[in-house]
Amino acid sequence: MADKLTKRQIFFNPFSKNNPVIVQILGICSVLAVTAKLEPAIVMGASVIMVLAFSNVIISLIRATIPTNIRIIVQLVVVAALVVIVDQFLKAYAYDVSRQLSVFIGLIITNCILMGRLEAFAMSNAPWPSFLDGVGNGCGYALILVGVGSIRELLGSGTLMGHQAIPQWAYEHGYANNGLMILPPMALIVVACIIWVHRYKHKDLQEK
Repeated sequence: MADKLTKRQIFFNPFSKNNPVIVQILGICSVLAVTAKLEPAIVMGASVIMVLAFSNVIISLIRATIPTNIRIIVQLVVVAALVVIVDQFLKAYAYDVSRQLSVFIGLIITNCILMGRLEAFAMSNAPWPSFLDGVGNGCGYALILVGVGSIRELLGSGTLMGHQAIPQWAYEHGYANNGLMILPPMALIVVACIIWVHRYKHKDLQEK
């Protein structure tokens, strides 16, 4: 697979052309759950990048020694170990964000983006292309999280990263925050709008 794609394509395709969220429709649950504010969206995106990149590398390094009938179990063990490291790091250095993310850091273990890349790419490619694939898909996922989180926090709370982003004079002239934006269903609507714009710009992705 890596032989047919350049390293540049492996890394950059997940940003748009083959984005795991808006093209492959993977990882939607966490996008809906952690994007009411921008800060947890950024932390969740960074966590997935780290776990996906290093789990890809580890699985690629040991792929020849993994028995076929237990490969999924091995992949889960590797991902789970990395997720525990990330979870403990957040609890130690970003406790407030860790509390906001709650169980969703742990649920990275079952994120279908990770399992999909491990099975589809890392199991059949060398470590360096696997690392690029992991970072690229993680960044593609994080890009959508940050975009959705920015829109929802800005329109729903009038802030970005907890700091007021909409000027006070706007409120004095009648502007009001849209409380609906911080509800989970609005995340789905925002993602749907992003998918619609993306499909409009990329005609080749439209269903015939």
